[in-house]
Amino acid sequence: MKVSSRLQMLFAGLLALTLILAAVATIFLAITKYDIARDRAALARQQAAIASSARNVTSYRASVKEVAAELEQRQENLEGLVKSHFGEDPVARKIIGAKEGKAGSKTSRISAAIPEAHELRRIEEQQIAFASQLGDAVARRAEKLEFAIRSFGLKPPRLIRQSRSAQGGPFIPVKGDSGDISEEFADLSKALQRLDILENTMLAIPSGKPTNIVMLSSGFGRRSDPFNGHAAFHAGLDFRGSYGQPILAAANGRVTYVGQRSGYGNVVEVTHGHGMMTRYAHLSGFNTKTGQKVHRGEQIARMGSTGRSTGTHLHFEVRMNGQPINPRRFLEAKADVLEVQKIALQRVGSQDNDRGNRG
Repeated sequence: MKVSSRLQMLFAGLLALTLILAAVATIFLAITKYDIARDRAALARQQAAIASSARNVTSYRASVKEVAAELEQRQENLEGLVKSHFGEDPVARKIIGAKEGKAGSKTSRISAAIPEAHELRRIEEQQIAFASQLGDAVARRAEKLEFAIRSFGLKPPRLIRQSRSAQGGPFIPVKGDSGDISEEFADLSKALQRLDILENTMLAIPSGKPTNIVMLSSGFGRRSDPFNGHAAFHAGLDFRGSYGQPILAAANGRVTYVGQRSGYGNVVEVTHGHGMMTRYAHLSGFNTKTGQKVHRGEQIARMGSTGRSTGTHLHFEVRMNGQPINPRRFLEAKADVLEVQKIALQRVGSQDNDRGNRG
């Protein structure tokens, strides 16, 4: 049976349509599979991101206790600094929490991830602001100390350099120090170090009377020698007194010599640091020994007339880096300068007592 041309064309059209539909179906399935694979990949990435975020939050939550402990320790340190440098001064304590500063990066990250950690960030901001204001207060006290030291004719920068040139030792990191230190705390650390040097320098200045009853019998500098009448240089001050009268340390220091020196007779020498040394001569007896630590006003010897002496008296010298300087500038200090020295003595003395109690 012969198929007509029209019927052949119809079959051909149906076949072509079938092939087209099959191709479309194949393409649709391919696109669908691609979309499914893409969605699965996106879902996998999302799940990985969620898992990573969860791990971060878990890590941050684990860090909350660590940060809280660090902030608590820092608060104790700050309060200790206020007490050691300013005592119970209510004005100094008012600056705690007066304003907010910028929190460290670690606390900021935790606070952003965990809402309940926001309080930690607020505390750190207050501590940083407090450190900044405490640094300002320390700087003001340092200025007073510098002025007082200059009033004795001494140069604070030179004394500070001498002190720093005699430091050393191994580097031992502070426990718990993460290295994330704000500029305010770094500045405070430098200011406190400088203040400590200035206060210890102030305490090394021999402004205390070397004996209770002070009657000057010979001044510092050029004079006629009491034995031959020739012009001579007198390296200290002579104070008349009674035999056996107590001789007192003019400043805190360590006894570096007890014995006899030509012309001086019996001598005690006390080194105060920062290049300063005091010498007490013509003594009748000793109340100290070499290596002993002494405090201002502590008896170290007794007045006498040993060595090249015309009668009972104390020869008192102050030497700076081995060179004699006039002791009168120290013994005639003004009341406001002595008050600054007294405050330094109280603070450093309280620190020494604390170290002794801990030891």
